[in-house]
Amino acid sequence: MVVLGCSVLLACAAACGRQTPGNGTPTARRLLIAMIPKGTMHEFWKSVHAGAIKASRELGVDLLWQGPLREDDREEQIKVVDMIRARAVSGIALAPLDDKALRMPVADAIRAGIPVLIFDSDLDSRDYVSFVATDNYRGGRIAGEHLATLLGGQSGVMMLRLHEGAASTTAREQGFLDEVAAHPGMKVVSANQYAGGSTEGAYRASENLLTATRAAEGGVSGIFCPNESTTFGMLRALEDAGLAGKIRFVGFDSSDKLARALRDGEIDALVLQNPFNIGYLSVKTLVEHIRGGKVERRIDTGATLVTKANMDQPDIRERLRPNLDQWLK
Repeated sequence: MVVLGCSVLLACAAACGRQTPGNGTPTARRLLIAMIPKGTMHEFWKSVHAGAIKASRELGVDLLWQGPLREDDREEQIKVVDMIRARAVSGIALAPLDDKALRMPVADAIRAGIPVLIFDSDLDSRDYVSFVATDNYRGGRIAGEHLATLLGGQSGVMMLRLHEGAASTTAREQGFLDEVAAHPGMKVVSANQYAGGSTEGAYRASENLLTATRAAEGGVSGIFCPNESTTFGMLRALEDAGLAGKIRFVGFDSSDKLARALRDGEIDALVLQNPFNIGYLSVKTLVEHIRGGKVERRIDTGATLVTKANMDQPDIRERLRPNLDQWLK
């Protein structure tokens, strides 16, 4: 298996659709799967990448991993999709940054004869092979239920959103709000602020929210953040304000820093997806489709609530701190 970069991809594009061995007999070319994440910086996407590499090695296909750095750079992701569409790829697996803005690039790829699989975050379209992702709405409800339990069904809570147009986090946010609404004693103090796609943006937005809600004076008792960058940005802001561990806090996804904060009691719980499995099943499902197999329309990769009490269980420990070195060398 070879993980291809842009320069190698250009060479692939120049090659014909069939390869000829030394005896001159034409053979079908090796499949090239392009995988386009929302971003490439966060630990979540590194785990997705590792799972995709594992599947590509098992299946004997080549993998191109290409995406924007920031998780709010819609224009860059559209450019990546359009660039890849013009190359000699066998299929595209895409995690759309925007459920509407990416519809046309996906439609263009399909018209060009390239099958498209959607992973992690849904697309406002039905023109794709399969959707491989967490049940994000349920993940948000899991977070809301746990926060309600921690607070005894009482008190004010706030949520920091990621950015508009991201179907995955929007579903988590709605799930959280619906669960909180099921507890009459709970009040949503703030749920309309967006962090943007970077941890720095999340940190600044978190600082502003803590000030606006008078968190240091007891104005908010619980917090929910819907992804890795918002969770980390809020953690930093709570630490700087001397409020870490004093306000109940449930986040989403993980990294080494978030796992340490969970152990230290600065975070009460994390809702974990299975990003390695998302990457693995995305490649496996797309290749199965290309090779003529029947695939499921929707594949749920699961979500788990992790607390200090269960974080050392072997299966959960692997999700919290996956060993990616063997795949991402």
